[in-house]
Amino acid sequence: MGDTYTVGQYLVDRLRELGLGHLFSVAGDYSIEWVNSYVEKSDIQVIEEVNELNAGYAADGYARLKGIGALCVTYSAGSLCATNAIAGSYVEKVPVVLINGAPSIKKTLTFEQTGYSSHHFISGRETDLQVFEYITAAAVRIDSPHLAPMLIDYALTQCITERRPVYIELLEDMVDLECARPSNALKAAPVISDEDSLDQSIAQISERLQNAAKPLIWIGVEIDRFGLHDQAERLIRDLKIPYVTELLSKAILSEDDVQFAGVFDGKSSSPYVQSLVKDSDFVLALGAWLTDINDLGWPIDLDKTAFASWDTVKYGTIFNAQVSLADLVNGLIDKRLTCKAQSLPAKTARQAPVVNSTGEITYQGFYDFIQPQIDRNTIVGADASLNYFGSLLLEVGARRGFIVQSSYSAIGYIGPAATGVSLAKRNQQRLMVFAGDGGFQMTAQCLSTQTRFNLNPIIFVMDNGIYGVEQWLADASVFHGDKPFYNSCILHRWNYSKLAEVFGCRGWKVGTYGELREAINGAKENLNSPSIIQVVVPQRSIPDNANWKAN
Repeated sequence: MGDTYTVGQYLVDRLRELGLGHLFSVAGDYSIEWVNSYVEKSDIQVIEEVNELNAGYAADGYARLKGIGALCVTYSAGSLCATNAIAGSYVEKVPVVLINGAPSIKKTLTFEQTGYSSHHFISGRETDLQVFEYITAAAVRIDSPHLAPMLIDYALTQCITERRPVYIELLEDMVDLECARPSNALKAAPVISDEDSLDQSIAQISERLQNAAKPLIWIGVEIDRFGLHDQAERLIRDLKIPYVTELLSKAILSEDDVQFAGVFDGKSSSPYVQSLVKDSDFVLALGAWLTDINDLGWPIDLDKTAFASWDTVKYGTIFNAQVSLADLVNGLIDKRLTCKAQSLPAKTARQAPVVNSTGEITYQGFYDFIQPQIDRNTIVGADASLNYFGSLLLEVGARRGFIVQSSYSAIGYIGPAATGVSLAKRNQQRLMVFAGDGGFQMTAQCLSTQTRFNLNPIIFVMDNGIYGVEQWLADASVFHGDKPFYNSCILHRWNYSKLAEVFGCRGWKVGTYGELREAINGAKENLNSPSIIQVVVPQRSIPDNANWKAN
C-alpha cells in the first residue's frame, strides 16, 4: 500500500477520531482484510467475539459509556444475526456502528446477471442494506472509493447526532482502493430549536415551577444520551427540589445526591417515591420516555406532567414542537428560578441485614444482602428479568453507574453487554450484573470472550428454573399460590457455576447466605477473569416490589 491513503484507513481513522478504542468482531472472509490490515495495525483493539449477537450487545454496552461503539461482521449470515442487538440500540438511542463486510462488485454482478451465487448471498446487493435501513439512523453501501469519504462521514455524523446505530456496508474490493484523506473533524449536528416554541416552553415551565407547592423533577434517559449531566445537576441545585429518575435513567446522576428521592417506576417504586409523585402538583420530566416498563401499573397524570423529550414539550393541551432539550435546560438555568421550599429526601445509610448463614436465599433477601457490596466504584447492570425489580431499589453512587436495556428489554442482553462495559469503564470501577437464568442461557458464551481478554465482571445468575418475568407478566398469581407455572416458562436446568470449567473462569453455586458471602468475597478477589455466581432461589420467590401484581 505504501503511502497511498485508502478507504480502509479512512474508516479506521474516523472511528478512532470519535473515541473508539475497541472493535467487536467475528471473523468473516468478506471483512477479514479490513480487520487484519487496518484495524489490527491501529490503536483500536480488536475484540474477537464468539457470535454476532453477543458482539452487538457488547458494542451497545461499550457505547453507553464511551459515546461510540462498533462491531464488524460478515455479509448476511453474520450481519443478520446482529439485527436484534442493533434494533435494541436503535430503540434506546445508543450510538453503535455496524460495519458489514460485503462481497465484491464482481461477485455481486455475477450473481445478479447469471445466478451464480457466492456464499452468504440471499437476493443481491440490496438485501442487508434494506434490512438495516429500518433499524438504523443511516445505512450506506461503500461501492465507490470516490464516494467513500462522503458516505462514511454522513453515516458517522448521523450516529453521533441521532445517538442511534448506523450501518456501513464495506465491499471487500473497496478496502485497499485510494481515496481522499479526512478534512475537518466530525461533529454532531446541533438540534435547532424554534425560537417561539423554546421561549414559550421556558416561560410556561418557569411559571409552573415557581407557583407549584410541591414541584418535582423527573430525570429521563435523554439527559444521559445527549450528555446533559452537568446541566441537569446545575438546574436541580438551583431549584432546590427533589428529583426522581426512571429505570432506564437510573443512576445517570449519582444516587448519593441529597435531592435524589429514588427511581419512579410505577407501582414498583418505593412507597416514598410513590407518595412523592402522587402528592406533587407539577412534574417536569426532562428527557423521560413513557414505556410500559417505566410506569408499571401507574396512570401518568398528563395534566400535571410536562414532558420535554423527542425535541418537543408536551404539557396538558400544550404542545411545543422543535425544542432542543439542551436549549430548554440551559434556558431554565438562565432564568435563575426559585421554587417554594420543601423538605428533601431523608437519607439513611442501609445496614447489612442480619441473616442466618445457613438460611435459604430468597429473591428479596438476595438484594438486601447485595446492597452493602455496592460502593461508588461499582457499576451495576440488570437483565430483562425479575432483576429489574430487585435492582430498581439498589442505591448506586457512581454517576452513570447503572446499565439496563429496559425499553427494548431483550432477554440475555446484560451478559454480553458486560463485555463492552468492562472495556469502557474506568480502571478502578468493578462491574456487577444480575441476570435471570433463562436470559443467561441465550448468551452464555459471553464468558468465553470475557475470559479471553481477562475481564472481570461479577455475573449473578438467579437460578429459579423459570422464565420468571414472563410468567409474572402473563399471570403473576402463580407466585402467590399453588397454581402451576406455564410449561413454556419452565427451563431446562443448567449447572451455571460449572460453566467456569468450560470457559476457564471462576464459578460458585450458592443456596445459603453464608455461601453467598464466601462467593462474593472470592469474586472480588478474582481480578483476571469473569466470576459467575449461581444463586439458587425458590421458584415462587420474587422481589417485594413485584408483589403488587397478583393476577
